[in-house]
Amino acid sequence: MKIDKINLSGKKDSIEVMDKIFSAKINNKLVNNVLYKTNANYKGRHAKTKQQNEVSGPTSKIYAQKGTGNARHASRKAPIFVGGGIAHGPKGELAYKKRKLNKSEKKQSIASLISEKMKNKDLLVFSDFSSEIKKTKEMNNIIEKFEITNSIMILDKNSKTKIEKSIRNIPNVKVTDINHFSAFDIVKFDKIVFTESSVKELEKRYV
Repeated sequence: MKIDKINLSGKKDSIEVMDKIFSAKINNKLVNNVLYKTNANYKGRHAKTKQQNEVSGPTSKIYAQKGTGNARHASRKAPIFVGGGIAHGPKGELAYKKRKLNKSEKKQSIASLISEKMKNKDLLVFSDFSSEIKKTKEMNNIIEKFEITNSIMILDKNSKTKIEKSIRNIPNVKVTDINHFSAFDIVKFDKIVFTESSVKELEKRYV
């Protein structure tokens, strides 16, 4: 299929793109599953308490089993004593498994989301940036002109280098490349922006 490509002066052209990325079947169930797993893996599980077997101290019985008139107890490390182990407390990051995402799931979910952005006219393809944009004000004017004030820009390496400095202080705009974005990023922002070269790089992954 063909889609519009636009340069910074507003002149339109067209480029040929792969249907299975830009016009794929939108699989909401798969996307929800991928987002759930991605979000779960982002969570840091740093809280940790010591279990009974991790508390330092003697394991000897605190008094005789019978004859004292008191309840039966083992060592002071039991959870009912102050300074003992914590029953059912958080176990730290290592105790939780990372949710696995296979490559096929990732690819299909990203194709679904890109196709949805395309369908809703929230996707823009720029010509590669030929010259460096040094000033934030100039970059901000471009963003406002093309109405991409809340967007993720997935660029080729060369274009990214040329606008990186001018865009880093602009809020609600993220600049990245083909190797460093996820389905979560696409959902987070209203619009998605590619350059012609970054589209070709993305397509190579689906061949």
